[in-house]
Amino acid sequence: MEPSEILKTFNSCYIQLQAIAQDSQWLALVNRNDVDPEMKTHLGDVLHYLGEAMDCIEPFVETTDQGVQI
Repeated sequence: MEPSEILKTFNSCYIQLQAIAQDSQWLALVNRNDVDPEMKTHLGDVLHYLGEAMDCIEPFVETTDQGVQI
């Protein structure tokens, strides 16, 4: 898989996970008393580390007006 494809896939995952983190049903679930109190933290950690991985890939991807290229 090319670095540009990896970055696009990571970005897509990041957007989807961010949408979950902001979803009212997710927020209601993580704020319940009968769930692991770390649920919200775990998702935040995933977003953080995925963002870090994206930052590591970006130097290998050259962006242009036409899109992402190597």
